[in-house]
Amino acid sequence: MADQRKKKAHKPAGQQDGQPPKKASKRPMKKARGGKKHKPAEVATEAVSTPVESPVTKPVPLAAVFQPVDAKEKRTRKREVKAPVVVEEAVPSDDASEDSEANRRRRRGGRRRKKGESQQGEAVEALETEDKTDSASTMRRRTRKRGEDQASEGGTTRVDAKRSRRRDSRPHQRKRPALLSEAEFLARRENVERVMVVREIHDRVQVAVLEDGILVEHYVNRQGSGSLIGNIYLGRVQNVLPSMEAAFVDIGKGRNAVLYAGEVNWDAAGLEGEEKRIEMAFKTGDPVLVQVTKDPIGQKGARLTAQISLPGRFVVYVPDGSMTGISRKLPEKERNRLKTALRSVISEESGVIVRTAAEGASEEDLIRDVSRLTAQWQDVLEKSKTAQPPSLIYSEPDLAIKIVRDIFNEDFKELIISGNHIWEIIEDYVKFVAPDLQERLHKWTDSKDIFTHHRIDEQLAKALDRKVWLPSGGSLVIDRTEAMTVVDVNTGKFIGEGGNLEQTVTRNNLEAAEEIVRQLRLRDIGGIIVIDFIDMVLESNRDTVLRRLIECLGRDRTKHQVAEVTSLGLVQMTRKRIGQGLLETFSEPCEHCNARGVKVHLDVSQAKTVLEPEVHDSV
Repeated sequence: MADQRKKKAHKPAGQQDGQPPKKASKRPMKKARGGKKHKPAEVATEAVSTPVESPVTKPVPLAAVFQPVDAKEKRTRKREVKAPVVVEEAVPSDDASEDSEANRRRRRGGRRRKKGESQQGEAVEALETEDKTDSASTMRRRTRKRGEDQASEGGTTRVDAKRSRRRDSRPHQRKRPALLSEAEFLARRENVERVMVVREIHDRVQVAVLEDGILVEHYVNRQGSGSLIGNIYLGRVQNVLPSMEAAFVDIGKGRNAVLYAGEVNWDAAGLEGEEKRIEMAFKTGDPVLVQVTKDPIGQKGARLTAQISLPGRFVVYVPDGSMTGISRKLPEKERNRLKTALRSVISEESGVIVRTAAEGASEEDLIRDVSRLTAQWQDVLEKSKTAQPPSLIYSEPDLAIKIVRDIFNEDFKELIISGNHIWEIIEDYVKFVAPDLQERLHKWTDSKDIFTHHRIDEQLAKALDRKVWLPSGGSLVIDRTEAMTVVDVNTGKFIGEGGNLEQTVTRNNLEAAEEIVRQLRLRDIGGIIVIDFIDMVLESNRDTVLRRLIECLGRDRTKHQVAEVTSLGLVQMTRKRIGQGLLETFSEPCEHCNARGVKVHLDVSQAKTVLEPEVHDSV
């Protein structure tokens, strides 16, 4: 009886009556992540579950309970007691235990496979490794993005600087800001009041363009020092440099002009089927018909082109070109209308480029303009056959006529002219070319100087200064070097009105962008231009300033190109350099400092020294 009670007392909970007892498993125990051993899930369930009703109904004698137990059974009991805590934390379910077991096998150096599954297992393991790598990288990107979003929501603008710089370095984010739409461009152009003022005084003629009373462009022409741009010469080749891909041509102006290989008219050179090299097209002493595209500047001679074009009121006639182009500043509907009207005007042997002034022009106006330019070209060809190089074949009209032809259109409210001689010239030209604009011509009859009345002289004097003040109190510092022009933007007296530092800096930069474009047009600055705006940490603010700069440059007729913002926050741009700027026109180099603007002292005693601060002994 005692033996039966002993068997019932030590019978496992999962064993039924009449079944033999289960043998202890001899399989080595698996380690969990915590480093502790545990038994299979069913053993864990046995140890954790506590029966509500004991199968023993009679009291067990103390002698039966304190029976000697062998060492093996004692170790099994200890394991059964320790197992529940580990299994309850590390193995919550059968699926999780299988996943953790598979992960442990991977970490131990590979999965146990059968002989027939070795190759298939290796392929599966490789795919799993790739998936694991992809998921890990995706998780890192999500984590980084989540951190950036949190920083943008709870941080300041300075904290978001790293996020903005990281975004700048991504290729897909470095895009050019969107330009003005057609509606915005037309609205802005119509809201500006433009006035052209022409003054003839002594031996020079000055032309000023005002927008809302502010001087934006200025042109001056002295007798004997007119521009060569647009003139057509029959020159003589003096030297050909294959290594420079250029030819130097004598046009009768003392200094030889340069003709680069990219400006050669290869159709007229007759090099069909041969290599297009400049030494094959020209030899020393050959006559060549060229046109000036850039005036001599400094030590550089004039720049020439053999692809001649004749500018008119509405179109630019290209005799040897078969391509037709239309100004991009015109609206899309107007471009389509002009493209349709030009089909009956252009011949197959020549081409035209429609100018901005052709907006609203009828088909008869285009035909008349093209016919006049065609007659001019025939006259140039006849003169070039009988002339001896070097000689002038065609000369551009005076500066006043050229500016009126290129700029004056329906966007201008009026054209005011001071001077009897220049009044007759401009009036006759407008009557012949654009009679519809004749009513906008006005002759200045007041005794007061016209430039003084419109405060043009005052604005010219400020445009010659190195420092330019902004309306809000900021300032620009413009320095010209041999290679480029550098513009520095400063806040100056502007301290903002509420907000934070980022808003103050952005507002100052927006004003600076508009003023910089005005100064470029007024001073006629060309070449490489580097603008140092005040640092902005938000990408949206930098895009806004760059967009404002490009929008304002839309009013500039001179060819320009804006590059991307550099890593140092500088804006790089180029502007075609055609002639002398405003500073060179109204100034001359200093003979003492050679235009450096500094006094050099070789003797140290004559140089200005900085006093050292006094040092007081502390008690």
